Amino acid sequence: MKIVDNKALLLKVRDPAKVAGIIPKSHVLENNQVLVHWGLDEAQVLKNLKIKNVPSPILREYNWPGLHKPFEHQRTTAAFLTLNKRAFCLNEQGTGKTGSVIWAADYLMRKGRIRRVLVICPLSIMDSAWRGDLFKFAMHRSVDIAYGNAAKRKEIISSDAEFVIINYDGVEVVSEEIAKGGFDMIVVDEANAYKNPATNRWKTLNRLIKPETWLWMMTGTPAAQSPLDAYGLAKLVDPNSVPKYFTTFKEAVMYKLSQFKWIPKPTAVETVFKALQPAIRFTKDECLDLPEMTYVDRHVELTKQQQKYYALMKKRMVMQAAGEDITAVNAAVNLSKLLQISCGAVYSDNKEVVEFDINNRYSVLKEVIEEASHKVLVFVPFKHVIDILVKQLSADGITNAVLQGEVSAAKRTEIFKQFQETTEPRVLVIQPQAAAHGVTLTAADTVVWWGPTSSLETYAQANARVHRAGQRHPSTVIHLTGSPAEKHVYKLLGNKMNIHEQIIELYNDLLV
Repeated sequence: MKIVDNKALLLKVRDPAKVAGIIPKSHVLENNQVLVHWGLDEAQVLKNLKIKNVPSPILREYNWPGLHKPFEHQRTTAAFLTLNKRAFCLNEQGTGKTGSVIWAADYLMRKGRIRRVLVICPLSIMDSAWRGDLFKFAMHRSVDIAYGNAAKRKEIISSDAEFVIINYDGVEVVSEEIAKGGFDMIVVDEANAYKNPATNRWKTLNRLIKPETWLWMMTGTPAAQSPLDAYGLAKLVDPNSVPKYFTTFKEAVMYKLSQFKWIPKPTAVETVFKALQPAIRFTKDECLDLPEMTYVDRHVELTKQQQKYYALMKKRMVMQAAGEDITAVNAAVNLSKLLQISCGAVYSDNKEVVEFDINNRYSVLKEVIEEASHKVLVFVPFKHVIDILVKQLSADGITNAVLQGEVSAAKRTEIFKQFQETTEPRVLVIQPQAAAHGVTLTAADTVVWWGPTSSLETYAQANARVHRAGQRHPSTVIHLTGSPAEKHVYKLLGNKMNIHEQIIELYNDLLV
């Protein structure tokens, strides 16, 4: 295959007359060659004829708008998607697949193939990832987030926004409006949420997918927990790729050892691979043009209880600021209280601990762990929160170990060795000051900050536990952000500014 003058493709095929008969403006040449006009329609026809490696014309006629130009793997991913109406994007977390999808959808809009896109994703990335990236890569497109009460969601769905972003559970609330909303493309991010076809969530989405609907499913960890996870995903993209009944698929990929125990068959990987097609996948290791470390914000909604205590604490700060000069010590104490509330446990003035529901934040952490291809470090700045978090991880069967101040030197050495050299634990929960210096933890390539530290040095050193000699994978740092205080602190850390030096200014910013 050869590109000729950016307008035609020169192909060598078994039956050039057949190709020329199907595609207008084609010319049969000698030696089984055919000169084919190169447009989107023609490229899709050639792909359907099983001709391999057909390039998408997006590669020659698209200007890739936005603040950043695409990496080569992003161009390849976008090209693949434009030629596949139903497809999986299985690129690993941190490879920029959101940008690839946005560029591909924008190109199809320009070509008149689609008009509106519904993006279904976790609540935590509706704004920080999707709306943020749409502004970076397609700022000329209108975007809105369908979130809030049912009336507000319905209003946004019925608007003329070209991209509408909604969380999983919101889809069922406004499914009737979505069905009438003119969405000719649906993108599902972290698609493992739709692995179970018995759920109302799956059934609602399945009803919304029409024969003419474009559907792209995104996940970096397809069938990571079990081969059975592939069934629901495959059935949405191509119902013919899997048996009609789940039990038949289960018998195809699993052996039954006893009444309650099944194990994967040796052929399960191949069966799942065939089911999850057409698909494209890039790992971070394959993306040589990626930065060595990527920083990502994930929004976490505070619970009603946290919101109440946060507002009371802020009100007290306002009263203090009005009545007297605020010292750096007082500002630091009050800021710490706001961060404690955000993280899930606050220490009262008489040293008692008030615990909050951490389910919102934990759900986002669990999403990250499930999407990660390797081990995960979770830095938690407050000791009491560590106890709550570890109980939840253990209850969910996520193997973990803990590093905090009272862990002995001998025990730390044992934990480090086990984490680096064995398959378990998958997650290491760390109080930042306890392992911020001199420790190599390159078995992980994902760092999650449950809440920010107030020390720039601690933050940088903690991230360096994975980003050092011996790391074979590009790394990702994820900030869980639920409150204005956290957002401000992460911004200072990102700008490499010492929080202690900025504490009074930060305190005043939070009172606005």
